[in-house]
Amino acid sequence: MKSGKVFYKEAFAGIITEEDEGYTFTYDTDYLNSEHAEQISLTLPLQKETFKSKTMFPFFDGLIPEGWLLDIAEANWKINPRDRMSLLLTFCKDCIGAVSILSAENEMVKK
Repeated sequence: MKSGKVFYKEAFAGIITEEDEGYTFTYDTDYLNSEHAEQISLTLPLQKETFKSKTMFPFFDGLIPEGWLLDIAEANWKINPRDRMSLLLTFCKDCIGAVSILSAENEMVKK
């Protein structure tokens, strides 16, 4: 099982997890209760219930690089291009835009 902490505009927004049955995304309760809470995607509206999918959520999959940058991942990090969660956790620490993802095992605080 792999999981990542999802940040939206520097605020911890939730957790994405890869499990045997597929993927889940859950918004953090404190984030939901914040007056500044915003949905991270139109396809992932603010809600307490966990989102579930048998495949990587399209929003998160769209954050993963393609082309030459994906080739670099294969060559240097030995990441299988079909391992979408590993790619997400490796490359989406500092994405262009408002969302970033850190490995849940990583205790580093997003600044």
